[in-house]
Amino acid sequence: MPGRRPYVLLSCAMSIDGYIDDATDERLMLSNDSDLDRVDAVRAAADAILVGAVTVRRDDPRLLVRSPRHRERRAARGLPPSPVKVTVTGSGDLDPAARFFTVGDADKIVYCATAVLEKTRERLGHLAAVVDGGDPIDPHRVLADLAERGIGRLMVEGGASVHAQFLAAELADELHLVLAPFFVGDGRAPRFVGDGRFPWHPGRRARVVEVRQIDDVVLVRYALSPRCDAD
Repeated sequence: MPGRRPYVLLSCAMSIDGYIDDATDERLMLSNDSDLDRVDAVRAAADAILVGAVTVRRDDPRLLVRSPRHRERRAARGLPPSPVKVTVTGSGDLDPAARFFTVGDADKIVYCATAVLEKTRERLGHLAAVVDGGDPIDPHRVLADLAERGIGRLMVEGGASVHAQFLAAELADELHLVLAPFFVGDGRAPRFVGDGRFPWHPGRRARVVEVRQIDDVVLVRYALSPRCDAD
């Protein structure tokens, strides 16, 4: 509903020791086929999917709903096959050939820092809506604009700095955290959020609404706001 911020669901998979990737150039697979199908269903239920520019550059994600049955369910609701794609960038340095832009027919939105707005529009304006996100980029401003565009449910898939921003600003309603059954053990690798001041601490614990084993990984769902539907 325009004027009210979208429902924000954060999704992340990490190793036992809290890493979301390793330090190599190859993407580390933390999930499994069954959990990837679950993530696909969560994507299909969203109006938009957001990732940071680092994720676009490092992982080159497509951000599409993959399963035909999930796409058919969206079509039955009068929706396009995949949700709107959203990214945020402070520098505007995104490759127009990235799969974020070139794969799928979903609308694309790039929120960039004010200082690089014109440069980013020249580079990407023919591929996506390029919007002033503030300087530095303000997640409140991003969510307000998404609401005005009719986005009611936003899935945030990372990376670490984007998750940290939404968490620190208390703009997350729900967190899906998947634990992979191995260690990374390399301090050069990215972790699920770094240092920061977060609203959930020993005096204010997040509420666990589900713990589920999915083959060899474990999903923990946390309610981070009263808006979270535990069902």
